Amino acid sequence: MKKAIEKEQRQEAILSSLAKLDYLTRSQLQVLHDLGSPRNTSRVMKSLEPYVAKFLDGEAVYYLTKEGRERTGARKVRKRTIQARHYIMRNDIYIAYGCPATWKNEVKLEIKGVVSIVADALFTRDGRYYIVEVDHQQKMSVNKAKIAKYRKMLELGVFKVQPIFIWMTTTEYKRKQLLELCAGMDVKVFLASEFH
Repeated sequence: MKKAIEKEQRQEAILSSLAKLDYLTRSQLQVLHDLGSPRNTSRVMKSLEPYVAKFLDGEAVYYLTKEGRERTGARKVRKRTIQARHYIMRNDIYIAYGCPATWKNEVKLEIKGVVSIVADALFTRDGRYYIVEVDHQQKMSVNKAKIAKYRKMLELGVFKVQPIFIWMTTTEYKRKQLLELCAGMDVKVFLASEFH
């Protein structure tokens, strides 16, 4: 009986994570839910089959099916897509920063009529905002425009304490460009390859 309850709780926790984070790799699920070996993680995910679907992108990537969305109350429909990598990179940051309880995806920050921007994710820690941006296949001009908007917000004193900007990108060249564009801001730029 106790084992059945624990199994049910673990399944609910995994489905909840997928509802919150959209796409998770086998290794991310392994870490988030302490599932042990890759083999055990795959077995646990197989038991969730009516609620989750998967595809391969280096390793298995899981997302909620229609039944999974109904069970969790999730509204966003996710499918197999090249864009999944963007979410996976964002989730690496979520895990690396200890799964902050205040974490929110796709947060709109705006000053009406002056500046508006959607951060990939945002969380607070010790009274300070952490703003997360993921550059998977973005043009540098898009990143430049986003950084200009953040600078405008900083100039206008939107934040009581200067936020920490966390970027994740794919190449050393892009990291160098982002660091130059963010000069004077409190910024950390990671490479996706540093997380695997």
